[in-house]
Amino acid sequence: MNSWVTPEQALEAIKVGRGRGVKIAVLDSGIEAHHPALGGLELVDDIAVIEDGFRLKAIPGDSRDIFGHGTAVAGIIRATAPEAQIGSFRVLGEALGARTAIILEGARLAIERGYHILNCSLGCGVPEHVLRYKDWVDAAYVKGVHVVAACNNSDFTRPEWPAFFTSVITVNMARTEKNGELYFRPGHLVEFAARGVDVEVPWLGGTTKKVTGSSFAAPRVTGMLACMLSEVPNISPLHAKVLFHRLARPWTQDMIPPNCR
Repeated sequence: MNSWVTPEQALEAIKVGRGRGVKIAVLDSGIEAHHPALGGLELVDDIAVIEDGFRLKAIPGDSRDIFGHGTAVAGIIRATAPEAQIGSFRVLGEALGARTAIILEGARLAIERGYHILNCSLGCGVPEHVLRYKDWVDAAYVKGVHVVAACNNSDFTRPEWPAFFTSVITVNMARTEKNGELYFRPGHLVEFAARGVDVEVPWLGGTTKKVTGSSFAAPRVTGMLACMLSEVPNISPLHAKVLFHRLARPWTQDMIPPNCR
């Protein structure tokens, strides 16, 4: 751990960093890697986790996004940290649903393959599954792997996982035009917010789409984290979170969309 890193040094790292040498796993609906907005992105891994009878199997993802969501997430990361390496772990289905076992296997594969950051623009609110999410989030923390997650879009206080684990950097959407700003609200497990309202993103078939949601705020913070790690490696998840606390601006009521609490 680089305990000498100050908030000022971290801020400078985010400003000048481009994500070089940092591997980001996108646990999502797949990534359309040939999308023109992704600038010739070559995926480090392109894996789809599927059910094969009573077993799970990892198969080639074939640069296929079955919804559009993962491509949008990758586009935001690419715009924020253009030199970061991105791997696609398809764990969400055509309606963005998924089984906990599939998400768990995708996370396990990403941790095993040495990714530095897991972007999880997804969540599960089933209380009976909390310990299954805790298993892989704890495994990531022990190995120094950062987890960035989105929260529930309609009520950020409603428990979801992995968002509601304290070792996770959890991000809500903020109504702002500033791509590079991070906001902080103490007293909640969903502590951070970034631009996520009316964001133009790449979508299926080479198209673009205007979207709103915490799913599109989380990858912006993932990209900022990648920029910091590219300049100052080996920062632990806990240290990174503390630095973000210090760097973030106050999260004010006017940044919250009307349909969210």
